[in-house]
Amino acid sequence: LWFLDQLEPGSAAYNMPVAVRLTGTLHVGALVEALIGLIRRHETLRTRFEAVGGEPWQVIARGASFPLPISDLSSMDPAVRTSEAERLAREEAARPFDLAAGPLLRARLLRLGPEEHLLIAVLHHIVSDGWSMGVLVRELGALYAAAVEGRPSPLPPLPVQYADYAVWQRAWLAGGALETQLRWWKEELAGAPFSLDLPTDRPRPPVLCQRGAEEAVELPDPLAAAVRALARQEGATLFMTLLAGFQALLGRWTGEEDVLVGSPVANRTRGEVEGLIGFFVNNLTLRGRLGGTFRDLLGRVRTAALGAYAHQDLPFERLVEELGVERTRNRHPLYQVMLVLQNTPSEPLHLPGLTLDAVPASSETAKTDLLLSFVETPDGSLQPLRGAWEYDVDLFDASTIRRFTGHLTNLLAG
Repeated sequence: LWFLDQLEPGSAAYNMPVAVRLTGTLHVGALVEALIGLIRRHETLRTRFEAVGGEPWQVIARGASFPLPISDLSSMDPAVRTSEAERLAREEAARPFDLAAGPLLRARLLRLGPEEHLLIAVLHHIVSDGWSMGVLVRELGALYAAAVEGRPSPLPPLPVQYADYAVWQRAWLAGGALETQLRWWKEELAGAPFSLDLPTDRPRPPVLCQRGAEEAVELPDPLAAAVRALARQEGATLFMTLLAGFQALLGRWTGEEDVLVGSPVANRTRGEVEGLIGFFVNNLTLRGRLGGTFRDLLGRVRTAALGAYAHQDLPFERLVEELGVERTRNRHPLYQVMLVLQNTPSEPLHLPGLTLDAVPASSETAKTDLLLSFVETPDGSLQPLRGAWEYDVDLFDASTIRRFTGHLTNLLAG
């Protein structure tokens, strides 16, 4: 992520925004105290990245402070207030970070009325990931409740910090484990095509500006249930079945028999790091060799996915380097499409005296040509199956993406 920031300075593509509407009595001082407690607890939230000899180094601040700008919109006309709050949320989400200067977490509070606020928080992906957001939500709630009641932090000390993990990972990769991981990936991706020419609405420009948009996608109840049933019958997971369907669809669009799809993996394989806020997630390159029946394809996808999970520790950027793939500014290396099934541990944020509602927040960017994501509910039931396309607006129109949803639904139903 540091390399990508050097390649595209000023980009907000790896901002992670979240917005929450707070209804009830908000203790602003307690909220600031809770945020400072989080920053004091997690070194990543007070880390910046300096370049020394062309390499990034973590610089961890000793003290913890957190300015929380407050904008009072309560005197505005309700319609104007809503549009202004949405504009400020988009503006905050799209404002880039300076990795060398920090901080890499910021927040802003909008006062919409005496008992209504909108909290906007943005982190850079280099210090966070999807799993981290669950940790942040859980601990912020505990620290806020303690601050309101005048109690000390109820959270136990962390066993390690992110820098400890970074040192361990570098030492581990310096041993024989690196060669074992590399050997598997080189064999798995031998002869694979590292570019996929999707049916875009416009020619690919020399430089993609990573301007993105989202389009909701929903698979109806009966279809979602049938997909889950097929997964069980074939001894596969829901993700593997969706991946096989997505790869088959990519084959239909492009005429290719061999396609690569990227997908993130939490990469928290040690218990000590489960409670840390930090960038642990790794991107896997999953190969789909098409042909035969769908069950044939699903069997191959299952084998490829299990192999990738067993070799998930090799950092994506190291794989790109070892494969000798040239990075360009108009195409993501190795794969240009991604599939995500969000099933990392998460829980609703509870704050004393407040009702909280998540508000959609997007930095309006696209990391790849096309990303399809679904969210798995805590009890594992996905009926209907809801998600979204994230797409590059330099390549696609919204009408095309909506048509893609019809293609996906028809193919999965078949």
